[in-house]
Amino acid sequence: MRMLGVLGGMSWESTVTYYQLLNRGVRDRLGGLHSAPLLLHSVDFAPIAAQQKAGEWEAAGQALAEAARGLERAGATALLLATNTMHKVAAAIEDAVEIPLLHIGDAVGQALQERGVTCAALLGTRFTMQEAFYRERLGQRFGIQVRVPDSATIAEIDRVIFQELCVGRFLPEARAFYLGELERLRGEGAEVAILGCTEIGLLLEGCPAPLPLVDSTERHVAMGLEWMLGL
Repeated sequence: MRMLGVLGGMSWESTVTYYQLLNRGVRDRLGGLHSAPLLLHSVDFAPIAAQQKAGEWEAAGQALAEAARGLERAGATALLLATNTMHKVAAAIEDAVEIPLLHIGDAVGQALQERGVTCAALLGTRFTMQEAFYRERLGQRFGIQVRVPDSATIAEIDRVIFQELCVGRFLPEARAFYLGELERLRGEGAEVAILGCTEIGLLLEGCPAPLPLVDSTERHVAMGLEWMLGL
C-alpha cells in the first residue's frame, strides 16, 4: 500500500470520520489486521477559521501548504485535504508539493457523473456554497448544474456548522431545518444533494431525506483508498 497524507483538523470532528472510514475501507478490502498507512497533520482550526472569516485566504493557503510539505517530507505519496471549504486554497497546496492532491470536487463530480446526474443541490459552509471554486469545478469538469439555498438560508446553514456541528452538537432542530431545505431544492429541480461538509453527513446520518444524498467525505475517502491500494 502507498502512504497517504491527510491534512485535517478543520474540524477535528470531520477528521475523525476520515480516519475511521479510511481504516475501515482497508480492513474491508484486505481483511485480517490490515489498516490504512496514514500520515496526519491536524491543524489548530481556530486560526484557520479566523482567516476564513477575515477573507485572508492567502495566509490560510500558505499555512496548509507548509503542512503539506511536511507530510511530503515524511513520506506521503498523495494528499487528502479533509475539508470541503479549504479546497478554495487547493492551488496553493498543489504548488507547494510534488505529490498529487486528491481533490474532493473531483471525487464528488465523478460520483455524480456515474449516476447520470446533471443538477445537484449543494449544502456546506457559506464559502463552499457562495464562492465559485466548488461549483465551477463541478460545472466545468463534470457538467453539473449546482443549486444552492437563498442568502438567508445559507447564513443559517453556516451558523449551524460552525456553532453547533463543529463542536459536536447535533440537534434535532438543525436536522429538521436542513431536511426542509433539501425538500425546497428538490422542488427547484435538484436530482441529488451534495453534503459538501463532513459534519452535515454526521448530522443527517440515518435520516430519510427528500433527495438521494452524495456524501462528499465518503466519496473523497473512496478516492484515497483507490490511491493507497493502487486500484
